[in-house]
Amino acid sequence: AREDDLAAEDAAKARDARSKSAMAVVLGVDGVELAPADPIIGLTQAFKDDPASPKVLLGVGAYRDGAGKPFVLPSVKAAEARVIAELTDHEYAPISGLADFLKLSLEFVYGSEREALSSGRVAAVQTLSGTGACRIAAQLIGRLPAVGGSPQGKAVIYMPSPTWGNHPKIAADAGLEVRTYRYLDETTKTSLDFKGLMEDLDTKVEAGSAILLHACAHNPTGVDPDREQWAAISELLKTKDVQVFFDCAYQGFASGDAESDAWAIRKFVDDGHKIMLAQSYAKNFGLYGERVGALSAVCADAAEAKALESQLKALIRPMYSSPPVHGARVVTAVLSDAELRAQWTRECKQMADRIHDMRAALQTALVALGSQKDWSHITKQIGMFAYTGLDKDQVLSLRERFHIYCTLDGRISVAGLTADNVEYVAQAMHEVTK
Repeated sequence: AREDDLAAEDAAKARDARSKSAMAVVLGVDGVELAPADPIIGLTQAFKDDPASPKVLLGVGAYRDGAGKPFVLPSVKAAEARVIAELTDHEYAPISGLADFLKLSLEFVYGSEREALSSGRVAAVQTLSGTGACRIAAQLIGRLPAVGGSPQGKAVIYMPSPTWGNHPKIAADAGLEVRTYRYLDETTKTSLDFKGLMEDLDTKVEAGSAILLHACAHNPTGVDPDREQWAAISELLKTKDVQVFFDCAYQGFASGDAESDAWAIRKFVDDGHKIMLAQSYAKNFGLYGERVGALSAVCADAAEAKALESQLKALIRPMYSSPPVHGARVVTAVLSDAELRAQWTRECKQMADRIHDMRAALQTALVALGSQKDWSHITKQIGMFAYTGLDKDQVLSLRERFHIYCTLDGRISVAGLTADNVEYVAQAMHEVTK
């Protein structure tokens, strides 16, 4: 009987092994390695696991209030209450998204009086926030390399060095070849290398390529061209056979003035560029988890816009079919109501002002500590992030000695600074840079 039991047990183990083997074949999991952890997610987890006190997280790109807490804009909360009160359905949105949202979104960024809008030559679709817009744009460039009207179109995109860490991954996954142009000054590590940027755009960029530009509050550096420099970039690129692609993730949040933050985009359109544009409502409306965004393209005429929109819908349908509606309805409610929009404008400026105040407080504290380094770049930069100029060893020293967490390139999220921790952060930065 014992032998029978053992035989039955061996048979069961064999069946289990065969089952697991078959499952591995079906699922294709043999030899699959763990993908590298996202550096920001890993940084946040390391912060959570650190039992030390005090400790400060300066990595995540999400706004926090003066107490270091997530912030829901009152105007957005009021708009959301209105959306829920007036809710009549949970139907699918069209493939291209909600028409009212798209109309208001285009007017918000291009300006309601722009000829490109009134003539109907802007194609647009609602997307899964800015990331989704970038991905659809990359897929479009890969599928239709001549999307910018160039017979020499190539599945190549040039990005500033550095750029948001997800930009090259998005483009590469869409099958594009990613190249870079100079952006951050390699000497200062904190300012714009405008001369190098212009040289690269003039001599390195191949005809038919796409060029990625950050509309405002460059991520990760917070370093933007000024208006004179933007005008020069536009003039140069007009002589090149390229597709200009703007990523606009911080309109209103960067300076506190949505009109000012859209200046470069509007300048390029007025100069005759047929740009592509990714918009996000994560930072400026605080709708991080609602995934609200748009992708648009300025075309030669209404017929071209209609054709391009059909291509965008052809990409979206097999990818995610149609976008979520709740966040887009909230944005629509804010932008379509004069009172709510005025309230949002004030609240957005309050967020931008708090970021500005924290930049000033950090710089002032560093100077007061007797630091011999020039920290003026902290207040010259703009937006959620600041490129401190700290190197990898200094960043690791911050983490190990003071339990302050930021990315290895020295970028800090200024939103993580508060009146309670800014002097502690300044003291730590002073110590590791002596």
